[in-house]
Amino acid sequence: MKFILSNGRYMVIIGVIGAFIAAVSLFIYGGVLTVQQIIDTIQTGYVSSKGSKALMLSFVEIADIFLIGTVMYIISTGLYELFIDDNIEVPDWLEIHTLDDLKQKLIGVVIVVMSVVFLGHVIKWHGETEIVYYGAAIAFVVVALTYFTGQKKKTVPEKKADADS
Repeated sequence: MKFILSNGRYMVIIGVIGAFIAAVSLFIYGGVLTVQQIIDTIQTGYVSSKGSKALMLSFVEIADIFLIGTVMYIISTGLYELFIDDNIEVPDWLEIHTLDDLKQKLIGVVIVVMSVVFLGHVIKWHGETEIVYYGAAIAFVVVALTYFTGQKKKTVPEKKADADS
């Protein structure tokens, strides 16, 4: 049983590969959309404030695709580091040694994704009051996630201080 459980961690490779393929797919799709949007803009040759708003919205939506691809990449590398090999070469900011490290990285990117989604709604905004509720909901989630991550950081030093006493 010990052998099965200790080697069962390699099943995570399925999630690692799936998340990596999702990340690559999203990056390629976002790249194709970027090129397509630029070509469409050049071909129409129409320049106006309305056109610039549509172009901005399109690029914000494309940025959202890249950010979700980044989330999938972080999940892929994080799971690999946690379960398979902790010694892969990644930038310092992407080093993940605990599940809390992975959650911290994901929460940061999720907050950025929500901000970009809200920016997309602001660009499309035509004076409706519903945007206030949407923004408030996003702000509430950001505050909750910030509180959650802040609590995790505070509890670790207190335990360490107790152990030193």
